Formats: sequence, C-alpha cells, structure tokens
Amino acid sequence: MEEIMNLNRPEEEINLLSPLTWAYVGDCVYELYIRTNLVNRTNLKPHKLHIETIKYVKAKSQAELLKRLQDELKEEEKEIVRRGRNAENHHLPKNSNVIEYSYATAFEALIGYLYLTKRFSRLEEILKKCMN
Repeated sequence: MEEIMNLNRPEEEINLLSPLTWAYVGDCVYELYIRTNLVNRTNLKPHKLHIETIKYVKAKSQAELLKRLQDELKEEEKEIVRRGRNAENHHLPKNSNVIEYSYATAFEALIGYLYLTKRFSRLEEILKKCMN
C-alpha cells in the first residue's frame, strides 16, 4: 500500500506543511476508514451507506470525537491538534458552527499527520475508537 500511496516525504518536510494540508489528507483517510468499516460491518445499499457515513464524518461528530480523545493523546499529538484548530481557515462551515468546524479540522489534521508520517499503528488505534 505504501508503494501505491508513495509516502516517502521526510518527517521534517511533513512538519513544515500547513495543518490545513494535514487536514486535507486526514479528511480523505478518515472518510475512507468509515466507509470501509461500514461496508465490512453492514449490508447497506450505497445510499444508506452514505447516510450512515455522514453521521461520522460531519464536523459536529468529529469535534465531539476529538474532545473524547483529548486526554488519551500524546503531547506531540496535542500540538498537532492545537495547530490544526488554530489554522487560519477562510472556509465558512455550512452545517456547523465555527468552533465545531475548527475542532473537526484539528481532528482531520491529526489523522492526516499520523498517516503522512506513517504512524499507522497509532492511526489505527485512534480510528478504532471512532466507531465505538
């Protein structure tokens, strides 16, 4: 899988990326995880899969999840979250408030950062808690 995704950027470079770039990748990784998990656990048709997926990937759900995970995060992860939350985002959320949206962005930044830095076991550990 690593070969397909070509994850060969040095961690020093990843650390210099914008937290919004981490969130951009994290959004995709998280949604793929949720979709795959639902396909594996259910026999829902595509439209119902989409409806169920939205429950997990909407900003409010991600913000709540991050708040639940906060005490379990390592210091470095808390710093990634802080940077993601404080990133200057000019996008106005449609279905959430600005605070929820900033926490959702922070959650996605953490997921993206862990993915890009190839910390797959920690990423998996966090993602598994998302479905509980």
